[in-house]
Amino acid sequence: MDHPDTQRVLIAGGGIAGLATLRALSLQGVSATVVERSQQAADGGLAINLPGNAIAALHRLGLGEAIERVGYPVKRREYRTRRDRILATIDEDAFWGETMRPRAVRRSDLMTMLASGLDTSVIRRGSAVVSVEQDASGVRTRLSDGEELTSALLLGADGVRSSVRQAVAGQATAASARLAAASWRFMAPNPGLDCWTLWTGERGMVLLLPVDEGTVYGWAAATTADAASGDLALLESVVRDFPTRVRDTVAAVLAYPGSIYHSPIEEVRLTPWSRDRVVLIGDAAHATAPVWAEGAALAMEDALVIAELVGKHGAGPETGSRFESLRRSRVDHVQAMTDRLSKAARLPHTLRSLLMPFITPRSYVATYEPLKRW
Repeated sequence: MDHPDTQRVLIAGGGIAGLATLRALSLQGVSATVVERSQQAADGGLAINLPGNAIAALHRLGLGEAIERVGYPVKRREYRTRRDRILATIDEDAFWGETMRPRAVRRSDLMTMLASGLDTSVIRRGSAVVSVEQDASGVRTRLSDGEELTSALLLGADGVRSSVRQAVAGQATAASARLAAASWRFMAPNPGLDCWTLWTGERGMVLLLPVDEGTVYGWAAATTADAASGDLALLESVVRDFPTRVRDTVAAVLAYPGSIYHSPIEEVRLTPWSRDRVVLIGDAAHATAPVWAEGAALAMEDALVIAELVGKHGAGPETGSRFESLRRSRVDHVQAMTDRLSKAARLPHTLRSLLMPFITPRSYVATYEPLKRW
């Protein structure tokens, strides 16, 4: 299967998982090529909350100073009712410490950081994976432009709607999350918030997260059965009896509906994540609802682990099983804690409001304490 264009590692997907893997491999002295179906970097995520273990991963990727410079510090969380009464407050600074302080960052800034200093000529845009075949010596990946690339290892970092997943798990697809069927994301003027703030009501929930002094990232989800429709009238109904600052923020973005991104909330639960020389990482392997904001964190951790394995053992058919043995328990923990809080979020509003002051702080510690350790 020798070929002049053979790459040691081929990465399908040029999002956070793909770029983090390219960067991690470069730190190990391993060459790789990235193929990405989109012609340009998508920004539908707008911004992202990075908990402490994501910050630790960025330090290991050589980007500690960069995220401290660009990311907005998230020092506190507040959980509130639709009447603005505080249900729970969490001191994130005290929990994580200065080195692992959570930060909010625009997704485009994070992508720029991950690509900084890399040879971007190895990132091929407009190339979708069409088919994957492998034998004992390597993987043949056919692209949408008809070209076939051969590699010793194919990493599927192509997200929830992964094309590579079929080579590992057949027809397995993403499923709707228990938390809610769908969500809306947007950027808006900051209504005076200085911390991560979530309001919960009878029809859904709204999170507003400062990304700088003047801007918040917003995420809203409806818990009603018709949430998947994306009807903006439904978003308006979610916040109808929320505090003025929430209603005004949502009203400001509803005036420009093209700035609002609606998408399903989907999860991926697979066993296994690999088959011989094809390995799934990030959301392609284990997407979870954004309850604990662990999507990017787990993807960057995956990148570091897979790169260390390739650097130490080479790119071979055992890479996937080694990767799973190192990552499975950590991902299982996050998914279990996601399921637990998602179930609580679907309780009747009155019962949820009674329980959240007790459940939320304990769930926060139970979720994140194990993630402090690598």
